[in-house]
Formats: sequence, structure tokens, C-alpha cells
Amino acid sequence: MKHRIILAGATGAIGRRLVPLLVDTGHVVIGTTRAADKASLLRAMGADAVVVDVFDVAALAQALRQARPDLVIHQLTDLPPALDPARMADAVHRNARIRREGTRNLVAAAVAAGVPRMIAQSIAWAYAPGLEPHDEEAPLDAAAEGIRAVSIGGVVALEEAVLHTAGLDGVVLRYGQLYGPGTGRDAPEGGSPLHVDAAAFAALCAIDHARSGIFNIAEANDHVTTEKARALLRWDSAFRLGPRTRIAAFG
Repeated sequence: MKHRIILAGATGAIGRRLVPLLVDTGHVVIGTTRAADKASLLRAMGADAVVVDVFDVAALAQALRQARPDLVIHQLTDLPPALDPARMADAVHRNARIRREGTRNLVAAAVAAGVPRMIAQSIAWAYAPGLEPHDEEAPLDAAAEGIRAVSIGGVVALEEAVLHTAGLDGVVLRYGQLYGPGTGRDAPEGGSPLHVDAAAFAALCAIDHARSGIFNIAEANDHVTTEKARALLRWDSAFRLGPRTRIAAFG
């Protein structure tokens, strides 16, 4: 089934890999960006573009009403280019705000526009300490302290809004540590690495194979299990975009 999709965060690291996947499989894509100069890049990949800030509640609601999507994919983040360590401390707070307030606004706009489904980006390293590997039923680290508590608080708020809002079927993809084009990392890093193309592919798989639920999305590792995603979403961590996939150049 082909869908009319709002892709929030379409110019982020995952978004720019996901747009061509969605377009090439026949979906109509309306990508959101806060930067007007990036709208032409989205159009070059075959998507329509809407310039809107997720914190502008009225404009966001209007954008979803006008777009008339039947699915929203939430890939919004607020992270510095190449995950610049010098800027990450401030970025953690901005990113947590995106997850808390931005998600709340996006969910409200989707419900008001009659959108029945949302697929959202989360993280796979938010689990509480305990027996590993963690499956999707393991508790998140609600007792975290310091900067980790900021991140976990944002994750908890995002997942609660996406999974437990009346009238909305929500899917949460808990991504591992990204590497590949646009991520600032050329090789796998962290305990649960994930290539950005495989992350985008997981969102594509979720469109056809999941109405709701949580899925760990990472390469094989000792920290989180990924059997659920491989079995139910038919997802493959080895997926990479083909050489002829149309991807615009982003600065």
C-alpha cells in the first residue's frame, strides 16, 4: 500500500537517506525542514517540502492539515554537524526538548489532522542497567543522573506520546549508535552500532509490517536484542542504499 507521508526531520542524517527510499517505493513524501534553503534539496530527491518549526504549534497544525498525510514519520533531532564534541553538551538539552515538546506538538497536530499512524525515532542505549542483552520489554533508565537523565527524560516523553495517545497507532524504533554518511562517523562505534542506511530501511519496513510497538534497531551486539525487528519487520542490518539512489548533496 502506498502512503501520503509527512517526514518530520527530512533533512537530518536519517531523513536524507529515508526520503529517496520512500520516493523510490512509490510513497508521496512531504518533508519538513526548519531551513528554507533546504527545501530545494528535498525537491531534488522527489519530495515536496514544507518549511515549519515543530515548536510553532499553529504553523505545524496547519502544515499537517494542508498536507493530508495518512502517516507521520518522526525523525526530528537537534544535534550539531558530525556530532561535534564541543557543541554536544548544549545539544543534549536541545535534543531532549525536541523529544519532549516537539513530539508532543507533532502528535497533537497529527491527531487533529486525523492521521492514524506515527513511526518515531528513539534510541537503543537508554535501558536501565541489568541483564543483557536487553529486549524491548526491559525498563528504561529512569534513575539516570546528570546529562544522561536529560536524554532519558526526553526519550521517555517521546515514547509515551507516540505509544499512548488515543487515536494514534505508534511505532517506536530504538536506533543504535549511527555511523555512515552524514553522521560524523565512518565506522561502527558504540555498543550497538547501526549504519544510517539500515536505520532508514527500518522505518520503511515499519510502514508495511507494524501497526504499533517498540523495536530495537542495531547490528548484532551483546547489549540489545534485535530478533523482534528481524522477524516482524523483516529488517536487515546489512541494508545499504544502491548507487543509483537519488540523494541530493547536503552541506
